[in-house]
Amino acid sequence: MAVGTVKSLLELIGERPDVDNSELFVQLWGILGELRAKLDARFALTPDASTADFQPYQSRSGDAKGLLSAFTSDEIDWLVHSYIGNPKQSFCNMHLTVWLGAQTNVPHFGMALGTMPDIFMYVDYVPRVNIIEDLAYLDTYYEPANERYLSFHQDPEFSPFISKSLYMRQSQSAASLCFLCQRSDANIAKIREVSHEMLDRWLGWMANPPAVPQAEQAALAARDLHVRRAIAERDPANPIGEILFGAELAPRLVRALWGGDRVNPRPVGDL
Repeated sequence: MAVGTVKSLLELIGERPDVDNSELFVQLWGILGELRAKLDARFALTPDASTADFQPYQSRSGDAKGLLSAFTSDEIDWLVHSYIGNPKQSFCNMHLTVWLGAQTNVPHFGMALGTMPDIFMYVDYVPRVNIIEDLAYLDTYYEPANERYLSFHQDPEFSPFISKSLYMRQSQSAASLCFLCQRSDANIAKIREVSHEMLDRWLGWMANPPAVPQAEQAALAARDLHVRRAIAERDPANPIGEILFGAELAPRLVRALWGGDRVNPRPVGDL
């Protein structure tokens, strides 16, 4: 079993700041593209105009680049497909996160890949209830992912990434896959396989999602927005964005991640 990594992103990049991960960026971005194609086939997505300025964007020097696209639909409150970084100097980070509307309480789908400079992988189902007390929810949505979670913790190629941020750890479910690994074809293949597995299972739930009573939807929508905003604003990687893109642009990018300037209406009313 691999030993966990308890270091910040800044510490890891500082130890090896000049690794050229350009080719690796293309491979990881390609995996997210494969998953995004499945989402496009399932949902009728509408771009949100609030992220039009980030299609793409770059630092003043042109070394660091990014792209941030947000979408909504009648079932999706906020979908983010993005990348940020300078792969030629070790770091990149990319997201594919799907925050559902409150018509259902199926977990949100959260995923991030990147380099710091080793490969970083995070895939999770973000819970929408207190799963320590809602045992049916736990059994339905997290028990199916438990064996895969255990297999990664038994894989010596993958080192658990343990965030120093208490909130980041709290925001992950007990089935969350959050690891670092060395670059290899075999490890990239494992990441591709489990990413598709996790999304396919989630899409299966969304084929017939359970309905939330209308009287409870506003409260769930408010909770979702609170959690999404807290995750975006408390992300310990945010200082990297400010270093790369400056104190003016970086906060706008954080707001875009949680939809602070959204234009499209929410599936369950504007809050």
